[in-house]
Amino acid sequence: MSQLKYCQGPKCHTYDTKDRKKGPKDNKRNETRRRSSFYYLDDNACSMQCERDWFNVYGSRALDHFGRLTQPKVLTADNAWRNMRNWNHPDADTYYAYNYLTEERRPITEEQYQNDTNITEDGRLTI
Repeated sequence: MSQLKYCQGPKCHTYDTKDRKKGPKDNKRNETRRRSSFYYLDDNACSMQCERDWFNVYGSRALDHFGRLTQPKVLTADNAWRNMRNWNHPDADTYYAYNYLTEERRPITEEQYQNDTNITEDGRLTI
């Protein structure tokens, strides 16, 4: 059985929906949604409204904690690599690393494609 978890939206309990109503007939109250999975805020919010509420309350603090950009990021030939798959290859699927600026292609294995082991988080090729 999957574990239930609560929506992290700070105002989730304030929205008036049938599934948030709990308690006996004469003493109904709204509660935060509790489910096994959510679709928003990386599986932590029950709706786009709750996701937006979370960001409005905690977004600036999260950016301050993890670091705001103070200079622009620049795409260069060194960090423009992405893993690609050719779905239309007649014999079999082919996998390759593709550079968006130079349009260069380098063959990779299926494992490298699945795990992104050949490209760093900032888009640099390691092979």
